[in-house]
Amino acid sequence: MEEIYKPLWVSIIGNVLLAFIKLIVGFLYSSIALMSDGVHSLSDVVTSVIGYLGIKISSKPPDRSHPFGHSRFEPLVAFLIGEALIIVAYEIGRDAVGRMLRGEVIEVNSVMLAVTILSILTKEAMFRYSVHVGRKLNSQILVADAYHHRSDALSSVAVLAGLETQKLGFQYGDSLAGLIVTLFLVKVSLDIILENVGYLTGQAPPFEVCEEIKRRALSVSNVLGVHDLRAHYVGSKLHVELHIEVPPELTLKEAHDISEEVRERIEEIEDVDRAFVHVDIKGVTE
Repeated sequence: MEEIYKPLWVSIIGNVLLAFIKLIVGFLYSSIALMSDGVHSLSDVVTSVIGYLGIKISSKPPDRSHPFGHSRFEPLVAFLIGEALIIVAYEIGRDAVGRMLRGEVIEVNSVMLAVTILSILTKEAMFRYSVHVGRKLNSQILVADAYHHRSDALSSVAVLAGLETQKLGFQYGDSLAGLIVTLFLVKVSLDIILENVGYLTGQAPPFEVCEEIKRRALSVSNVLGVHDLRAHYVGSKLHVELHIEVPPELTLKEAHDISEEVRERIEEIEDVDRAFVHVDIKGVTE
């Protein structure tokens, strides 16, 4: 199995097991908090399946309908996961306010606390694994799915805080913790959405990346200048177009070989997928 798919399979299997445990314990002890957390875990299964399909599609080679490949499908799916996080934030916030208004009291026992702690530890481990692989492979889907795990860990922390504080007699502990989680979720989801909107709309890379492209081009022998540099994201990778200036005494083959070396050096940059190099003769205007 390819490394990029492993975190998603861990996510799917882990969330199914966690959801089953939370729903059973929540039903047995009439805990609305645990049952809603169990449904939350089931929703993560859906986003992980979407993420799996997104990576499958985005890794397809170029074809007639998508001559530059399918890489934009990955940030599209990551964008949808960010939207899903917004919905989750709304649901948690609504439940927290509702419980506060209704003055609900949760009956607490050691089994409920143990299940909640298990959920926190498991989801945090899944977050760390997914975000590590996602950043290593520059996969926006895995990074987005990782932060969904972190949101689940925090929602379980809210449940644990609510169970503990209500056990101590503070009636609104669960609701206040839920509102804190909601604010964190909104921030994380907006970060994911805004980042992937840039990838989807062909955003230019940071200034430092453009300077590195120029530096690498000028490091090639007989490249006298660089101009008309344009770079934009196609999915999470960059397509680069630039003109280089070479001496007029070079043969056509020599100029071609120089352009190929420039292209290879630029494509060695981690974020760059393709580079298109045009050769201009120094001192000759078009």
